[in-house]
Amino acid sequence: VPPRAVRTARTMASTHRAELERASARFGVPRSVIVAIWGLESNFGRFQGVRPTISTLATLAYDGRRTLFRDELFAALRIIDSGEVAPDALNGSWAGAMGQPQFMPSSYLKYAEDYDHDGRRDIWGSEADVFASVANYLKRHGWVSGARWGRAVSIPAGAMEKIGEAAPLRTAGCEAVRQMTEALPLPRWSALGVRTAQKQALPASDMTASLVRAGARNFLVYDNYLVLLQYNCAHLYALAVGLLADSLPAAK
Repeated sequence: VPPRAVRTARTMASTHRAELERASARFGVPRSVIVAIWGLESNFGRFQGVRPTISTLATLAYDGRRTLFRDELFAALRIIDSGEVAPDALNGSWAGAMGQPQFMPSSYLKYAEDYDHDGRRDIWGSEADVFASVANYLKRHGWVSGARWGRAVSIPAGAMEKIGEAAPLRTAGCEAVRQMTEALPLPRWSALGVRTAQKQALPASDMTASLVRAGARNFLVYDNYLVLLQYNCAHLYALAVGLLADSLPAAK
């Protein structure tokens, strides 16, 4: 999360404060998290992709290696059939992700919101619809209002062997989930020597957390982190969202 991204995110959070606060209040997702996802997905709406979605998905479906593209092609055709989006306006990435939140067509059908009440779920041009759609996606995937996504922690030298025994890696889920440890209560992590990044005691809580290692950095992550992985199952993505969100004013 480079300083330039933080500066831009703060500017965007201030510029679109009213729309962000409306979406945050409605869906219980912090505006800082909405802004962070918006920034990572499309550079705050600047880079949405220009490839025609129908031909892109038809090509990928014809290739035959992933059945999901066939399903997404039919979802995109249902979007056109609904009349919400004209065929020549249905554009996105090389993989069919669309608009400022980079929704796949199936996600558009399930989670996109018409929050400016103009009769269209416009995730390409309406920030109100974009913010509400991102927030709705996270809420529908289990976002817990008022809870953290995680925190950076420090681990003393020689503690990883004990941690590996007490909290083995998960065995189910996408690759990123399987790179996380099983969840333990925070007091158990404290007993294993884990401290905050400032080497202070972890808060006394009955919350459970999993350990994520990213290079030389370590993080304890909570249930909301798993929701971020539902958006994009990659630790570098989810950690970047969390850290960028935490860098914004009034982050929760």
